[in-house]
Amino acid sequence: MKEKKNLIKNPSFQAILTSLICIVLGLFIGFIVLLLINPAGAGEAIKTILINFMSRSSSIARMKALGNTLAKSAPLLMCALSICFCYKVGLFNIGAPGQYEAGACIGLYAALAWHCNWVVCLILAAIAGAIVGAVSGALKAYRNVNEVISGIMLNWIILYTTNMILAKVKDPTSPYTIKLSTGNKSALIPTAGLNTLFSNNKSVTLAIPFAILFAILIWVILSKTKFGYELRATGFNKEAAKYAGMKEKQNIIITLAIGGALAGIGAAFLFLTGYQEWSTTQSSVPAMGFNGIAATFLGGLHPIGTIFASFFIQSITDGGALINKSIYPSQISDLISAIIIYLCGFVLFFKFAINNWIGKRDKGGPNVNDVPVKDDAAKAEGGDK
Repeated sequence: MKEKKNLIKNPSFQAILTSLICIVLGLFIGFIVLLLINPAGAGEAIKTILINFMSRSSSIARMKALGNTLAKSAPLLMCALSICFCYKVGLFNIGAPGQYEAGACIGLYAALAWHCNWVVCLILAAIAGAIVGAVSGALKAYRNVNEVISGIMLNWIILYTTNMILAKVKDPTSPYTIKLSTGNKSALIPTAGLNTLFSNNKSVTLAIPFAILFAILIWVILSKTKFGYELRATGFNKEAAKYAGMKEKQNIIITLAIGGALAGIGAAFLFLTGYQEWSTTQSSVPAMGFNGIAATFLGGLHPIGTIFASFFIQSITDGGALINKSIYPSQISDLISAIIIYLCGFVLFFKFAINNWIGKRDKGGPNVNDVPVKDDAAKAEGGDK
């Protein structure tokens, strides 16, 4: 019983439990929406969203679909890590989509115009994202401009700049950039044999294990290093960090630059696999950066938790594309993700409710410390008699 109580009080267990509560409630509300649209197929639709690739008819098709989900989970994980890293330092990096766009812009341009190999393209994508992040960081550090405001503005500025630059390397017959398979094969991230595990899906590349390694690296930096401690200290109290001799302005810029680099690498992990091309007529900010917010909070604001949360968010997104579109809109999965994000805002409330329940249960139960006292009193009374 004591072990059970200790488990419930464990912060990691509470983080997992609250995330599961958000998922269950989000799916339940999504199911209600499906029922309101058409009750007849609501059960099958929510099942399809949940199982995603498992709904395919053959094992080959299932493995290939799983590979597609993993290929898109890698860039989503990088965007989630970008937001998570900055949030741990007290900054809300809503500019991750713009940093993602910058990474896509320079990564693809270097591949198609300069014919660089994938390593160089990856590094350039990281640098481009870092520069955009550093701009928000400098504005925050030296002019106290809220990073949310500057991030949102930069998202749109970078979007249209990317469209203009990549228009120079687009396919003449379409609005999309030239395929790397024909334009520059050396810019494709190697599969290293991973594709054979997923029905020869060439989108499954080293980007997937690299993204997981980045998550572990970010966790180590934040939790186990002096550098990470200084960054977190700056986030907790900028003035106290300054008083302690830390370079608080520099730390803010570095934090958003690292966040930007992670988002930029995320874009490279998608576009340098050849999974899709950039549309130069794109008029909306890529959803990948915003979905990273859902993965971050659903993962309990923990770099390791974001690995599983990113896969789940991407899986239900892909599952939503498989439902009967003549009855239900595929955006229902986006609705569920949005509800989960909203519910993640109540994570602290859920934790408070759990701890409050534990406290009441502990108070309501028998006080084991009282038992020996009563026994001793009874023995003393018996002795006097």
